[in-house]
Amino acid sequence: MNDTVVTVVGNVASEVRHTITPRGVHLASFRLASTPRRFDRNAGWVDGHTSFYSVTCWRALADNVAASVRIGEPVVVEGRLRVRPWEREDGRRGVTVEVDASTVGHDLSRGTAAFVRASREAEATPSADRQAADDLADGVASTGEGGGAGGDSGEPTPGHGEEEPDVTADRGAPV
Repeated sequence: MNDTVVTVVGNVASEVRHTITPRGVHLASFRLASTPRRFDRNAGWVDGHTSFYSVTCWRALADNVAASVRIGEPVVVEGRLRVRPWEREDGRRGVTVEVDASTVGHDLSRGTAAFVRASREAEATPSADRQAADDLADGVASTGEGGGAGGDSGEPTPGHGEEEPDVTADRGAPV
């Protein structure tokens, strides 16, 4: 299978939601806001349109993200890109852009961090992760929700009827 792997730099736009699937696989999800910046000779630094992504993390990465990442913090996320169209019962349609993360870390160009190695517990097998991901995708498809943080909790997913939070207030010029 040819997956599209992306790296997205942005700010955490929602609280990290940490759960355990019925199969016992740890799952964390959050929304990520990414705003491109460019330098305009007349206006200085200018922000472009903000894009929002639903980020999903599995197993040990999920536990580490839940323990380390907070709303508003700058992060770098790498993972497989997924674009999922959806339609609600009322006829509303939309698209959710998701990143199935393989790596998440703080953006050290904008601050400092202290690394603490996590203890290694028995990890789930990759096939169990794939089955859990398929189960999650089936659940998203059957509910017609956009998935990611807030998708199956009854809360609107940002971009689907909820105003996006302002996560660019502390954004400085690139170094």
